[in-house]
Amino acid sequence: MTTAAALPPRLAARDVGASAVREILALTARPEVISFAGGLPAPELFDGEGIRAAYDRVLAEQPQRVLQYSTTEGDPALRAAVAGRLTGRGLATEATGLLVTGGSQQGLALLATVLLEPGDAVLVEDPTYLAALQCFGFAGARVLPVPTDADGVLPDALEELVLRERPKLLYLVPNFQNPTGRTLPRERRRAIAGIAARHGLWIAEDDPYGELRFEGDFQPWIASLEEAADRTVLLGSFSKVMAPGMRLGWLRAPAGLLRACVIAKQAADLHTSTVDQAAAARYLADCDLDAHLDRVRAEYRARRDALLAGLPDALPEGSGWNRPEGGMFVWVRLPDGHDATAVLRRAITHDVAFVPGAPFFAAAPDAATLRMSFTTHTPREIAEGLTRLAKAFR
Repeated sequence: MTTAAALPPRLAARDVGASAVREILALTARPEVISFAGGLPAPELFDGEGIRAAYDRVLAEQPQRVLQYSTTEGDPALRAAVAGRLTGRGLATEATGLLVTGGSQQGLALLATVLLEPGDAVLVEDPTYLAALQCFGFAGARVLPVPTDADGVLPDALEELVLRERPKLLYLVPNFQNPTGRTLPRERRRAIAGIAARHGLWIAEDDPYGELRFEGDFQPWIASLEEAADRTVLLGSFSKVMAPGMRLGWLRAPAGLLRACVIAKQAADLHTSTVDQAAAARYLADCDLDAHLDRVRAEYRARRDALLAGLPDALPEGSGWNRPEGGMFVWVRLPDGHDATAVLRRAITHDVAFVPGAPFFAAAPDAATLRMSFTTHTPREIAEGLTRLAKAFR
């Protein structure tokens, strides 16, 4: 006698929602599409020769070490190199104060693991990085947006929310923010640091784009400000400056929190790839990353300028956009009544794409907003893409 098989247990009750545009954007993988959607570095600007030489050298000289398990904290040489770069830019850092991660995205997940309980409040910029919303959602947090303007978070509004909601964590992308490209001014960084100090708030300072500045003055990390030095976690990445396929990032945190993140990482993956870390450390020792970044920044600036120059003819009258001083993104707002998701569906038929802004909002979305990345196409391709985009509005 046969009996019906029982259904397997249900999945965990975590529902962060799917992106409304994910299936549409899958169509942009077609080679004929000029896509302003992806937040990707330009692949033709990767230093493939230098990176290959770094892998060749570590595999030739130390194969038994670089193909073996490693420590959770990360390759000592890579941590020392990162510490040196941070110290050189005004943030005194010891190698022992860093944890190597699988991209800065893993660093964010580790923070959520060690800091957040279901129901805890997390404050984010409005709008903010989409994957951060997903990460905090999986942790069961209440994600609350802080009002912003063209310069980012409004300190008075932040303090009001902190007093009312008693959050554990504030998540910020202060330099060339994703999705808006905004940079938080120095005086607001100091105000935010003071709020965190007065009210016992952790700050996650995510800085994957900080070395992609084309113009303007360097702004100090919040982690470098005395008021918040003991409560700020700085997340960084090699994805935008070396190669995203290596999946290397790092986390700098006060000792107690760093130790908790190390334990959480042990449970997650034991350690980041040994050979990738060794190759990155070798690359930083043998090659001039800053000279490479000078070339990247010059090219990205030309691409940003090409996008900005073409937007007036591509977008409907009454549209507005910003002029980022670096990074990868321009933030656009269409006139009232426009729905960027609906425009995207039309744009795809003209073989051009962008990302609607609505998914980046933690609460009420602004349907008229959209994000445009300028890094993955040449100025000529950008001009052609904008010609196609104009047709979607006609």
